[in-house]
Parts: sequence; C-alpha cells; structure tokens
Amino acid sequence: MKNGLDQEVAELTDLERRVINGLQGGFPVCKHPFAVAAIQFGIDAQTLVDVIQGLQERNVITRFGPLFDIQKAGGDFCLCAISTPADAWQETADTLNAMPEVAHNYLRDHAYNLWFVLATETAAQIDASIAHIEASTGYPVLALPKEKEYFIGLYLEV
Repeated sequence: MKNGLDQEVAELTDLERRVINGLQGGFPVCKHPFAVAAIQFGIDAQTLVDVIQGLQERNVITRFGPLFDIQKAGGDFCLCAISTPADAWQETADTLNAMPEVAHNYLRDHAYNLWFVLATETAAQIDASIAHIEASTGYPVLALPKEKEYFIGLYLEV
C-alpha cells in the first residue's frame, strides 16, 4: 500500500498496532519485562518478542527499548555531527557503527551531513570518543552537549 506521497506504507496487524501504541507509553524495568508487558496484550512474552522482531525486520520500527537518563546513572551523552564528503559517508558511518558509544547516526541534507549521538558510561568518555572518531575518520566532530532538557511526550498512534 502507498500513501499520498507515493511511499510504501507497512500493513500492520491489529496486534502489531496495539503493541506499537501500547509500548510507547513505557516498558517495564524488571526481571522479566517482556512477560509483564505482554499481559496488556493478552499474549505471552515470546509472542511479544516475535512481534517486535518482526516489526524490526520489516523496518516498521528501527529501535526498541526503554529510554534511560544516562546522566542520572553517572554517564553522559552528546549530540554530534560531522561534515563528510558524499563518497566517504558510508565508510564514516561504518566507523561510527562499529563503536559501542554511538547510539545511532543518520544522514541529513546539511553541511554537517552525518549526525550521531554518543552515549558513554562516564562524562570523560565523551571527549575520548570524539578524539577517537576524529582520528579514525579524519573529520572534525561538532559536539553539541545538552544545555537544557525539554520533555515533549511524543506519542504517534498507529
């Protein structure tokens, strides 16, 4: 099925819709989170895992998991960007993807065309990670540390 912009739109089952909508409000942090979360959908933990994996395999969702404030746990995070030539973008992205400190990256149509988030166990590791990226890629990193936090409460019902 295509939308009005001639883009492919995923067809979702009723269960997939309920899982996407139901888990946007939070995910339990406990010993058996999938079992606890599955109760609201009337399914077992393995079925919930299978639904989530299926959504990821079809690229309906790209990431799944609870969000934690890493700074409250002693860690740090930082939004960063690199200006990389188009013919070097994939190689630079591969370098970033190989680093466990890189939470995710994405391409933008901007002078700084490769954006990513660093998430580290300690604040000092941010600078070390940036130095490693600059040495590995040959491109300077624009670091944009958080100055103020806003809560938006984004919810996208499907």
